[in-house]
Amino acid sequence: MKFKEILQCFLFALIAGVGASQEIQVEIPCNLRETSHGSVCVCNSTYCDYLGQPELTDNSKIVVISSSKDGLRFKQTVGDLSSGKPIVVEDQPFTDENFKADAIVVDENRAWLQLSNISQRLFINSPVSTVRISVKREKRFQNVSVFGGAFTGTVSHLLKKLPTELQDHIYKSYFHPDGIAYNTIRMSIGGCDFDLEPWAYNELPRNDKKLSNFTALDPRDLQKIEQMKRLKTVAKMDELKIMAAAWSAPTWMKSNERWTGFGTLRSEYYQTWANYHLKFLELMQAKNMPIWAISTGNEPLNGVIGFFFVHFMSMGWTPWQQAIWLNDNLGPTIRNSAHSQVLIFGNDDQRYTYPSWFRKMRSSRGNSLSYLDGLAVHWYWDELIGPQTIEQAHTEMPDKMLLNTESCIGDKPWQTHGPELGSWQRGESYMRAYTQDFRYNFNGWLDWNLVLDEQGGPNYINNFVDAPIIVNASSRNEFYKQPIYYAIGHFSKFLPEESVRIETILENQTNLFTQLSVVGFQRPDGSVALIIYNGQNLPVEVALNDSQRGAINLRLPPRSWHTVLYK
Repeated sequence: MKFKEILQCFLFALIAGVGASQEIQVEIPCNLRETSHGSVCVCNSTYCDYLGQPELTDNSKIVVISSSKDGLRFKQTVGDLSSGKPIVVEDQPFTDENFKADAIVVDENRAWLQLSNISQRLFINSPVSTVRISVKREKRFQNVSVFGGAFTGTVSHLLKKLPTELQDHIYKSYFHPDGIAYNTIRMSIGGCDFDLEPWAYNELPRNDKKLSNFTALDPRDLQKIEQMKRLKTVAKMDELKIMAAAWSAPTWMKSNERWTGFGTLRSEYYQTWANYHLKFLELMQAKNMPIWAISTGNEPLNGVIGFFFVHFMSMGWTPWQQAIWLNDNLGPTIRNSAHSQVLIFGNDDQRYTYPSWFRKMRSSRGNSLSYLDGLAVHWYWDELIGPQTIEQAHTEMPDKMLLNTESCIGDKPWQTHGPELGSWQRGESYMRAYTQDFRYNFNGWLDWNLVLDEQGGPNYINNFVDAPIIVNASSRNEFYKQPIYYAIGHFSKFLPEESVRIETILENQTNLFTQLSVVGFQRPDGSVALIIYNGQNLPVEVALNDSQRGAINLRLPPRSWHTVLYK
């Protein structure tokens, strides 16, 4: 074992052994490993990086938590606002994909980059851009309360293969305050595309409207429940929100009698399908794992127009059909039951379906939308479809919660199918998406699989994608926290429930600042959290003007993102 690893293990053991009464802030650095795509933080059974929640002990303190392409991961920079000096985040020497930066020296107004490119040595004198950000705390928008990921069959399968200590580090990394403080999981009602095979409850007997064989949860559910119990213990969580969605009914309820392809729910089974959902709620409650919310079904267009390229479990709905089922069956069944408090989210599909999906539902059953507590949307085509569609839906239904309920990368034909270990670019995609969604009134975001293996699976159709944490399923002795994990964590970790978005404006935004973004929140304790993204290949100076605090100056490194905390 190398000296660095010995020292890291010693620090980990020392911090872990300190009693809570001593109230020290946990800060265990990333064990950074270079990869062909960038770098990852490596965790094993005895070592994993963590950061306790920063404390703002007085009104003059400011804390900047930073991650960068060059290797910063949740690095803390603490400053004193009363000094009047700019807060400078120090980074490692910056390396671009096309050249090697031997040094970066920043003076008051310019960045001098000494570069080596093949056999030539160049010197470039480039201006350091300054961006002005206005923060108006008195202008408040939506509250933010939901962050999490999906506990699929694949996730459960991979976790079971790992040593207990490694499983615990995954649970703590995601759900503990020293991790990134998730509070919600999404799970399937029956099987989904990330399972080892397609499945549903009551597959037999066929044509059984009474669901006589749906009297207990599946053994795969029971395994997840035991794992979630362990998760709550490790993360010290009193409550874990569970959002559930069905991918497909048993094949005998469907028009095509297949798991996939063009197929919808037969109308004679509309009430049976509503009872199926209620039965799942009852059985989960009996296991002391109450369901917080359900949706009307995962990606309903997959079984109507998406079957050409979707080969996993799916069931089609048109908005007109779904309005009838929601209004006449599911809505009354849930609201008139002992589980009436369970929230119901509509659509659970891509942004391009908004807001027309709900307009068509209303045209079919005028009262159907009254059963919806929220709107669920998936991320996958957001880079092609602007947020204006979401804005229109929010304007028409301002009383509905708005959640992104599924996201991953590596699913497109032009992308690597599976993980790109250490890819900063994929982390930047998440950072831009989260920033945009929260600026458009989203109340939370649920990512897709919590963990995947090195291929981006396994699952029954070899549908490989990326995930924030990748498990070494070959050795089973380590896992890798990707830049995606830290991009999400810059939001989820520092925005406790009931944080409220406040107005933040890039005052001098031009084409120069297309790779800069900011979104701000007021936290329940009154402090401010700003998430700032610098996607430029140069440092940036930030001149903040807070409506209550006044001027705050920052200097941020290239290709980095930051959570800025102050009172």
